[in-house]
This record gives sequence, C-alpha cells and structure tokens, in this order.
Amino acid sequence: MTGGLDLATSPAPPPPRSSGQRTLLITIALILGLIGAIAAGYYFAMRPVILKVAVGPANSDDVKVVQTLTQAFARGYVRLKPIQTEGAVASADALAKGNADLAIIRGDLDVPKDAQAVAILRKNVVVIWAPSGKGRGRKSGAKITKIVQLAGHRIAVFGRTEANVNLLKVILQQYGVDPGKVDIVQYPTTEVAEAIRSRKADAYLAAGPVNSRITAEAIAVSAKEAGEPTFLSIDLADAIAQNHPAYEAAEIPAGAFSGSPDRPDDEVKTISFNHYIVARKGLSDTKVATLTRQLFAARQQLMAEFPFAVKIETPDTDKDAVIPAHPGAAAYVDGEEKTFLDKYSDYIWWVLMAASATGSLGAWFAGYLKRDERTTNSHLRERLFDMIAQARHSDSAEELDQLQSEADAILRDTLHCFEHGAIDQSGLIAFNIVLEQFHRAVSDRKLLMSTMAQNLQRASAQFRAAGTL
Repeated sequence: MTGGLDLATSPAPPPPRSSGQRTLLITIALILGLIGAIAAGYYFAMRPVILKVAVGPANSDDVKVVQTLTQAFARGYVRLKPIQTEGAVASADALAKGNADLAIIRGDLDVPKDAQAVAILRKNVVVIWAPSGKGRGRKSGAKITKIVQLAGHRIAVFGRTEANVNLLKVILQQYGVDPGKVDIVQYPTTEVAEAIRSRKADAYLAAGPVNSRITAEAIAVSAKEAGEPTFLSIDLADAIAQNHPAYEAAEIPAGAFSGSPDRPDDEVKTISFNHYIVARKGLSDTKVATLTRQLFAARQQLMAEFPFAVKIETPDTDKDAVIPAHPGAAAYVDGEEKTFLDKYSDYIWWVLMAASATGSLGAWFAGYLKRDERTTNSHLRERLFDMIAQARHSDSAEELDQLQSEADAILRDTLHCFEHGAIDQSGLIAFNIVLEQFHRAVSDRKLLMSTMAQNLQRASAQFRAAGTL
C-alpha cells in the first residue's frame, strides 16, 4: 500500500478562516485610520484661529474697539488677542518684527513693507481753529482766520503722537509758512481742557473722526473760554493730497461739532487720513477673509459704544492703493471669497487619492495574506495529479479508498480557498477538471481490479473442476 492521508490517525485540518479574519481586521483598521485622518484634518481646518493684534495707546478708542471686537469674536473662527502698545508707531513696529499678526496703524506713518490692509477702521479729519478773543479775560488781538496767519504764533497740537505735529508741518509748508517760525506745543488728550483754559496757544489742532468726542469737547471748552472759534479752512487740501498720497481732501460738514450756534456754521475744507487694520502679508487668505467678514458683521454691535464704527469701510482693492489690500480681504470685498469646496478641493482630492491608494494597498495586502493559501492549494492540486498516477497503478482497494478520502479533504480545502478569494472561478474550474480525472482513474482502476478478481475466481473454479475429473 502506498502512502496516503490517514484520516483515522490525523486530526482534521482547521478551516482556513484565520487569514480571512486577518484581512477583515486589517481592512477595518485601514478604514478607521482613514476616517481618523479625515476627522483630524477637519479638526485642524476648523479649529479657532487666534490672531495677535497690536493696538495702543492705553485707554484709547482703538484699544476699546479691539477689546469689543475680541468679545464679539469669542465664538468665531477667528479670535483676537490684543497686544497693547504705546501707539500706532509701536503697533506698526510690532507687526514689522513679527510680534503681531494684525495692527491698528495710521496711514500717514511709515507703514511696514509687509503690511496689507484688512479694513479702514475710521477716517480722521484735521480740525484747526483759533479763538475769537471774546471769551472771559481774553485780551483782544489780531484775529486768525487763515493758515498763512499762523506764522509767529503758538499752536497747540492735541495727542501724544508725533504724527500730528508732522501733519501740521506738512500743512504749513504747503502754505509757505516756515514751521520753524511757528511755536508748536503738544498736549495729551487728557490735558485739552486745561491747555485751553490757561490760554497757552493762539490756535489749536486736533485730528480724529468727524464725530470725535475729544475734538467736540475741546471746541466746546474753547468756545466757552475764548468765544466762538474760527475754523481755518485748508483750501490747498487737494494739493496736499497730490503731494502726499496718505492724505485726502475732505470737508467738515456744517454743524459737525454741535453747539449754539452750529459749529462750524458752514462746510470747512480740510484733509483726512485713514486708520487701518492691517495684517501681515504672509497671513492666510482664508483667515483674513473670515476676519473681514466677522468684522463687518460686528459693525452694528460696535456702533452702540463707538458711533464712528459705522464708518468702518472696506479697503481699497486697487493696485495703486496707499496700503494694498490683503488678498483675503480683497476676495471678501470683490465677492470672490472661496467656498468650502474651493478652499478644500485639493485636500478632498488628496483624501480621495489616499482612499483609493488605501483600497489598492488593502487589496494587495489581502492578496499577500492569501498567497500562502494559493500556494498550498497549488500544491494540493499537484498532489491530486500524483494521486491520479498512484490510483492507476494501485493494487489495493483500501489504498484507493484512502486516496478518495484524501481527495475529499483537498476538495474541502479548495472550496474554502475559493470562498476566501484565494483562488478565482477559473482556478476552481481547473481544479474540477483534475478532480474529475482522479475520480475517473479511481473508478477505472476499481473496475479493472473487480474484473481481474472475477476472472481469477473463474479460472480458479475451472482449475478445481478440472482436478476432480
């Protein structure tokens, strides 16, 4: 008897399901990993962004506006973190050094090279006035009604920033007045009333929004202490704007500084300059676009505390703007802000590519895990070929039965491989052909052995019959 599978002594092989389970677990792990990657990407894309904004000086309207915006943005995508500075110059310096993402600056200062406009926070106008000389204890003197008459006089400039002094010098030079022949003194806004009451100047300059509370109070005190003021018109405002792009020609409307009579009683020509919210050039377009949208959405909320907030304007998006608009702010202004798909289409495409690659990798890995099953099944099929030859030369019915049992076990393993995808339909058909050949070989051999046994019995019976005769 030739060798074969002894089913009586050998344990039945366990069904080859472990590889299928491994494949399923690995597939689930890959899917969960992909979902985790998408969730992590969404979290990092949508988590709040905190932008540091440089603003000053302390207790100024700019600081109060930024503090109000910080509260308004508390639940927004973009949130603010104020960094208090000594003033607009220090704020611009903080932006230039990279210590802040945003800054509140004046447009007539040295603007950092990488600063780009997000919004015009407000427009400031220059107000120059001279007392009429009719107030209490005021000595009569030459009445100042024109800019050119300021030569030889003392002018009080309100505000701690040197920018206001430089602004006055620009105006004087445009009128041919030597700034060196004008006595310029500077007072902080907290000392406005005291400076006016002490009669320390012949004329005054203030810069701020048309509806500035500080300017209105200063004019009211001046009217009370020295009579109704005379507002000096800057008739050369267009020329100043032409020579200094940071300034624009403007008008102070009649009655802007309410009182009795209206102050002024007619429009006064002057110059204006802008206060900007600027951002670093390298700041993300998406962040700045969202910031701009949130800013204009909060404008109504600001108006309750800061009336000038209604004047918040979008930046100039022209290429020749004094301060170029940030691309993110320009996208919002021009209605070209990107949608979710526009922003993240590249990421979505990469995720889809990653999903496709993951699927391909999973398929390859699953095939790799089934490689052993395919190899084993291939060996079993070769074993079946050997069993065909063995069956054709077998002389034992018991051996043929054992070969048949072994073929049944091979069939069972092959069907498991087919169910797990280790072999395909064509492989199963090829195996079936070999199995049919084996069964035919066993059947033919058993038939031959049966015929030979019958012939042997007949011959033996004839031989015994002949011996008795």
